[in-house]
Amino acid sequence: MKIVLDTNVLIAALIARGTCHELLEHCVVRHTLFTSEFILEEIQRTLIKKFGYAPDLALEAVNLLRSSMTVLSPLKLSRPVCRDPDDDNILATAIIGNCDCIITGDNDLLVLKEYEGINIFGPKDFLIHERTD
Repeated sequence: MKIVLDTNVLIAALIARGTCHELLEHCVVRHTLFTSEFILEEIQRTLIKKFGYAPDLALEAVNLLRSSMTVLSPLKLSRPVCRDPDDDNILATAIIGNCDCIITGDNDLLVLKEYEGINIFGPKDFLIHERTD
């Protein structure tokens, strides 16, 4: 399955040993992960500004993620979909990668449930879905 993990899921996977960490490990082994420079830059910025990471450690974390994913260059959506334009970048990444799903903790994306054939799951819901398939 081709998957985009949203910024919030990836940050949670990096800073805690919870569901998102388990999810990332699962997806790296069993699926093909896609990301974009937008997502990677947002992760790096957030790690530094919100979580106090030193810039070199934030870059190391991003490079680790980059090594496990295919980095895409999405096009801008033809019209805004989400309230937050940053969320449209997540959708655009999944579209250009012809992905099966997006995994996110962002309610603005979760409320869509599906966009242009791409399923949108929360981390726990995706793991439940995986266990029932």
